[in-house]
Parts: sequence; C-alpha cells; structure tokens
Amino acid sequence: MMRMGQKGHTLVGNSFPLSLITRRVVIEPASVQDLQVAAADRHMRSFWGHANTLVAAETAMGIALAPQTERPVLVLDEEGHPSLAGMSFEECWVVTPIYVDTFRPKVGEEVPLARIRNWQVLRMRWENA
Repeated sequence: MMRMGQKGHTLVGNSFPLSLITRRVVIEPASVQDLQVAAADRHMRSFWGHANTLVAAETAMGIALAPQTERPVLVLDEEGHPSLAGMSFEECWVVTPIYVDTFRPKVGEEVPLARIRNWQVLRMRWENA
C-alpha cells in the first residue's frame, strides 16, 4: 500500500472511529487556519460521512470536503495506519460542529450554519514506532 503523510495526501473527515486506533496516535486541537494551510499544501482525501453537515463545514472551512464516494469506509493497513481506497495515511484532520445549546439535528436533516456555534478541528498523527 502507498503511504501518504506530510507532503502528499492527508485524510479529512467529520469523525474518526476510535476502534481503528491500534498504535500510538497524537491528537492535537488545531484551528481552521491550520486546516486551510494543510489543505493548501496537500491533497485532502475525504471520508466525510454525514451529508447533513457537509455544506456548512465546507462553507466554514473554506475548502472542499466532499468524499469521492458516498460514506467511504476506513480500514487499517498491516501497520495499523488508516487506509482509504488502498492508500495508507499518517495524518488525519477531524472537523466536527459544536452546535448551539440543546440543538441536535434529526437524522438526515441538513444543519444550517445558524445552528452551529463553532467548529472543533483536530489533527491526528500516527507515530512511526
């Protein structure tokens, strides 16, 4: 499998399944600007799974976040790195909305920007052991 990291490609999604963490991972809070800089330097491979927040996230982040396929599936490669469509990665950005108090979208309901108070951006990096 081809491994992607700092200079080439990186993952981006709306969540990351903790069941896929089987080796040391560093998770750091980041800013929207950090994500935009990363997106300018690398090709972002999206595994965005919630269509209801996609438009709002793309608007807020200022970058394309739509995946190449609907609800793509991440798996682990033989070394415990996340893999998408045959490509393995050492970095992943996770972007999640912070909703206004008491708001939870209904299943399939598109979330308007007015219902999102802010965004949580996390940068995940898999360490080479």
